[in-house]
Amino acid sequence: MVINPRRLSSARGFLMLDLVVGMGLLVLAIFPLAYTVNSESRLFRATYQRALAMEIVDGEMEILAAGEWQSCPEGTHAYAVTANAAANLPAGQFELTRTGRHLRLAWSASEKSGIGTVVREVTLK
Repeated sequence: MVINPRRLSSARGFLMLDLVVGMGLLVLAIFPLAYTVNSESRLFRATYQRALAMEIVDGEMEILAAGEWQSCPEGTHAYAVTANAAANLPAGQFELTRTGRHLRLAWSASEKSGIGTVVREVTLK
């Protein structure tokens, strides 16, 4: 049996072209999926961090409303939280504003992070 080298060469060429087209289609399908996974990951992280900030602010506001507010001076000042989960928040600060019997506790990020500012206010009786 005689094998024609030209036929073998053209078969290899078609196989290589098929491989290149298949890889191109795969790349075109994978890039949008990779971008979607990345953007959803950032969205999930921001949602988690916002929920965490709300939980901490709510808990600290309950402590303040229960009577701790009396030890805080009038005006606006930084507020130190005791929650270990605050380490999972992006860089930011808690700020307590006391005006008479009105308390306002807010957390805001130092840099834009997609979370926004979390604020709780209460007027004590």
